[in-house]
Amino acid sequence: MTKITVVGAGFVGMSCAQRLAEQEVAEEIVLIDVVEGKPQGLALDINQAGAIEGYQALLIGTNDAADTAGSDLVIMTAGLPRKPGMDRSDLLEVNGKIVEGVAAYVAADSPEARVVVVSNPLDTMVYLMAEKLGFPKSQVVGMAGVLDSARMASFIAESMGGGVKDVRCMVLGGHGDSMVPIPDFSTLNGVSLPAIMGEDEISAINDRTRNGGAEIVNLLKTGSAFYAPSAAAVAMAKAITRGEERLLPCSAWLEGQYGLDGIYMGVPVVLGRNGVERIVELELDEAGQAKLEASASAIRGDIATLEGLGLL
Repeated sequence: MTKITVVGAGFVGMSCAQRLAEQEVAEEIVLIDVVEGKPQGLALDINQAGAIEGYQALLIGTNDAADTAGSDLVIMTAGLPRKPGMDRSDLLEVNGKIVEGVAAYVAADSPEARVVVVSNPLDTMVYLMAEKLGFPKSQVVGMAGVLDSARMASFIAESMGGGVKDVRCMVLGGHGDSMVPIPDFSTLNGVSLPAIMGEDEISAINDRTRNGGAEIVNLLKTGSAFYAPSAAAVAMAKAITRGEERLLPCSAWLEGQYGLDGIYMGVPVVLGRNGVERIVELELDEAGQAKLEASASAIRGDIATLEGLGLL
């Protein structure tokens, strides 16, 4: 029996739980939150929807970490969301402490688990989670590139007036303002973006992709995106629990790949039962490599901040 724990019953967490149940990714899904009654109520509601939709997964809502024991996969969504004008890095201290607490019970009670981190600032929180867990780095991965690539694909389809199903995109680097969309490895029905779009149009899509999360935050006024982030996290969960060996852009531990070492950052990886099965290195031009290194520098700055806060 497959058991998945979703940490955090906010919009992203509850959407993850709903998608996991509807797609029957696991037989048992645990939704845990610190707010009493909230995960229990959501679990009851999603379970009752199963009688209509016809899915068999059992959802358990809880405030007790003991209920997460023996999880095969943990999706970490808990944390303070961004507000208008906030950068992901503004969340470092408060979300860092939340990650620290969750890592303690995951390490103790689910030592074989694969962990997908969604909490922001993403790449830094994955780094912190991995350090606190002490698991093999391949078992801990961050959800970033799948979401950012989906946003880019949506913008391309909107611009071209075509179907988003035909669009495949690749976005590397940190999950934030320094992310690196890669048009040469982004395609519309197999045709690379530069072959069908002008340079100015591509540049505008790249910029909108980098600001995709902020655009939604500014429109919502309160809260941030959750439909697409939860879909991205569940796609990764399926790739891992089902051993799909999917090639997806994720925040993974680098040991010399792309000339970078000792950080988590968005790169193409093959996701399977062991988590990150391998990292795929693309041939980037000088400009792309320089942007990737600049993104890595931004992540290292956040890691240094965590060290200064005593969280590392």
